[in-house]
Amino acid sequence: MWRISAWAIAAALGAVLAAPAPPAPGAGAGLVFGVVLVGPRNDHGWSEAHFIAGQYAEKKVPGARMVYVDNVNPAAKPGVTVPQIVDDMVSKGARLVLTTSDDFKDGTLEAARMHPQLPIINVSGDHAWKAGRDYKAPPNESNFMGRMEYMKMVAGCAAALTTRTGKLGYLGPLVNDETRRLADSAYLGARYCWATYLRKSPASLRFKVTWIGFWFNIPGQTLDPTKVADDFYNTGFDVVISGIDTTEALVEANKLARAGKRVWAVPYDFKGACREAPAVCLGVPYFNWGPAYVKAITLVRDGAYKQYWDWNGPDWKNINDPDTSAVGFERGPALSAAASARLDGLIRGMGAGSIVLWKGPLRLQDGSLYLRAGQVASDQQVWYMPQLLQGMEGPSK
Repeated sequence: MWRISAWAIAAALGAVLAAPAPPAPGAGAGLVFGVVLVGPRNDHGWSEAHFIAGQYAEKKVPGARMVYVDNVNPAAKPGVTVPQIVDDMVSKGARLVLTTSDDFKDGTLEAARMHPQLPIINVSGDHAWKAGRDYKAPPNESNFMGRMEYMKMVAGCAAALTTRTGKLGYLGPLVNDETRRLADSAYLGARYCWATYLRKSPASLRFKVTWIGFWFNIPGQTLDPTKVADDFYNTGFDVVISGIDTTEALVEANKLARAGKRVWAVPYDFKGACREAPAVCLGVPYFNWGPAYVKAITLVRDGAYKQYWDWNGPDWKNINDPDTSAVGFERGPALSAAASARLDGLIRGMGAGSIVLWKGPLRLQDGSLYLRAGQVASDQQVWYMPQLLQGMEGPSK
């Protein structure tokens, strides 16, 4: 693997590049694939999980080589666009590009139209979903995403089984369909375990969402996630579930625990996140992008690539299998044995279909009916989540 320099990207801005056509399938021994990361490759979160997936694919697919650009966001690389980066990657021989953020959705569409022979995949988007409301992708553009909703339910359950105050905070990024459905999933898991395992009234559980405005802190543009986490912990919320790409909630919980407070955190995205503060970490719902990367690279290598849209779920036989499960939950040292055993029950039930949490009756935050009694949400209803659910605090827009 190698890294495209910021200088090379800047140089590309000054000229119109005549990008060479990708080599024919099977040409040459190797296949270069590009990865565009929204944050640092070592952020202990979303971007690091993608970087590790690229390394996994290099090991699993003979001859595969990764080229990447990280920190593609307005704060770190102002003015640099996804199409510009894709141009540069193609000029360096990339035959496949993966753009790894919902924030890259429109830029990926533009780049795909500019390079009609280049397979390009936006992770988390839906332009290639023919059953979706935003289907508009050209034939060379695809999408895949992990069904993190299940693992957010597990995270919410772990939080509800641990809290001593009955007050759970959710540290949210920006507000859109994806982030609403993930916050809602955490709430559904928390409410189920609070009521089913602890035999407490759902009305006695507080679940508050605070949005910072982006996937990580951008000084002057977002709320400071450190301050938001502190605000939760200092007002009686003793567990904070993170929905952002970085680990501020975990770091702050660790500081406060060392000062004598009984507080915990649930980080997000990256399997190894608990290592940063094991004493307060209940576990981490994480993405395992490796198998999806291998699929995409293999399709391109074999000349079998066609547009697709995958929403990849867990392997219920082993949600932490690195070769088969798209999402998992790594339990943290701070999770009690009793809570862990109850998580086992939740996971088994969801895998068997006997526990279905996206099931009515459910109402949206404004009181309107979302699912009638007994109705199970369709993929479209979950994907395009319009509001937070009734019982949650915090804005839906």
